[in-house]
This record gives sequence, C-alpha cells and structure tokens, in this order.
Amino acid sequence: MPLHAAARRRSVRPMHVLIVIDHPTPKSFTHAAANRFADGTRDAGHTTEIADLYAEGFDPRWSVADREQDSSGTSVPDVRAEQERIERSDAICLAFPLFWYGMPAMMKGWMDRVFAFGWAYDQLDDPTLSALKDRPGVFLIPAAARRSELERCGAASGMERIWRDGTFGYFGLRKLQTHFLCGSEGSDARRAGLLEAAYQAGRRL
Repeated sequence: MPLHAAARRRSVRPMHVLIVIDHPTPKSFTHAAANRFADGTRDAGHTTEIADLYAEGFDPRWSVADREQDSSGTSVPDVRAEQERIERSDAICLAFPLFWYGMPAMMKGWMDRVFAFGWAYDQLDDPTLSALKDRPGVFLIPAAARRSELERCGAASGMERIWRDGTFGYFGLRKLQTHFLCGSEGSDARRAGLLEAAYQAGRRL
C-alpha cells in the first residue's frame, strides 16, 4: 500500500453519531434528510443512533424538576437518558424544519432541558469552557425559503452565529456545520438534490 494511502486510512477514526430528529410526521422531508445523512455516515464507516423525539414521546417542557436539577446536579430520568446518548456520541446531528427563523418547540425544549447547567456547561468557573468534550455538530434544516432570501435579510448568518456562539458553542459544538436545505417544498428534482446534500454531509463528517 502506498504510504500516503496508509496515512489517510489511519487518519479516519470511526465515530458514533447521535442524530436527533424533530418532526411529528415519519414521512416528512426532515426524516428523509436525517436518514440520508445517516446513510452517508454509515458509508463513511461510522455508527449511528437515532433519537426521534416525537416517536419517543419526549416532553420538551422545562419543569420545576428541571429547575431543581440545576441546583442538585441530579438529572431527572428522561433528561438523563438523553444526556447518556450524548456522552456516548462522538458527533451530533440535529434535524429540524426552520420555524420563524429558529428551532421548533420540540427541538428547543430538548436543548433547554438536556444541556443542563453543571452537566453541559458551567459559566461560574469559566464562561468559555464547555463541561462536555468537543465534538463535531451538524444541523440539517429543511426550509421552504430560498437561500438567497435567508442571506438577503441576514437571517442565515444570524442564526448560525446564535447557535454557534450563543448556545451550542458552550456545549462543545464549536465546529458547527449548518446546512439550510432550502427549497425543500419544491420540485422532486430539487428535493432529490437536497437529500444528496444531506448524504454528502454525512459522508464528509
């Protein structure tokens, strides 16, 4: 085997990828994109774990018990189960449709409850230090709007900055890849192209 080929093979480390899906309809384009991403990651030699929040009945509501866990450091059972998924992952992909230039309630609630103070971050000791290990993060975001529309009003860059610097950057996802799958309600050819983009995002992970 040529030396450069051997070096490339050694540089590829299999990862375990957690894919979190937020959409109530199993036949949605969001599910299709997440599944194609999973195909790509597996074809690249990685393993995957799917967290389908609606199918699993995750409760996104932040509760008194959640508030108390921030003080006690003991997570409520359903939150702890999600945290264990994250702990055994080497990369995380979130798939959700774009809602009013943001996340739908289910995904936002999952983020709010699961990435708890003391487990995911601790701003009291160091505002820039994540309590979690650094890992790649990928967002797959089907959107009816064109990419040019999101860029013209600054929405695309604004969302990317908020998610990178205002939230997930605190949780170790500092190298966040955001894929707006624009035109997801368009023609079959357009949708097929977006699904191929999701697959390639998994392959390149």
